Amino acid sequence: MGFFAFLLLGLIAGAIAKAILPGRQAGGWFVTLLLGVVGALLGGWLGSVLFNKPLEEFWSIQTWLLAIGGSIIVLLIYGALTGRKGARA
Repeated sequence: MGFFAFLLLGLIAGAIAKAILPGRQAGGWFVTLLLGVVGALLGGWLGSVLFNKPLEEFWSIQTWLLAIGGSIIVLLIYGALTGRKGARA
C-alpha cells in the first residue's frame, strides 16, 4: 500500500473510531485524524505480531478492521492520558 493510501486509510479509520466511541474525545477532529494514522500503524503492527495478518491492500476488510481497531485503542489511550471522561451533561 502506498504512502498516500495509508494516510487516507488512517484518516478515515480515525473518523470511524471517533464515531464508534461514546462521549466526547479530547482534541477535536484534527487530533483524532492524526491519532487515526497512528492507530492504523498500531493495528497493522498488532495484526502482524498477534495474528500474522499485516495490513494488505487498501480495499481489504482485514486492513480496515485492523486500522479501525488500532485507532480505537489509540483514542482510548489518548483519552485516558488527557483525562477526558465520557459525554458531559
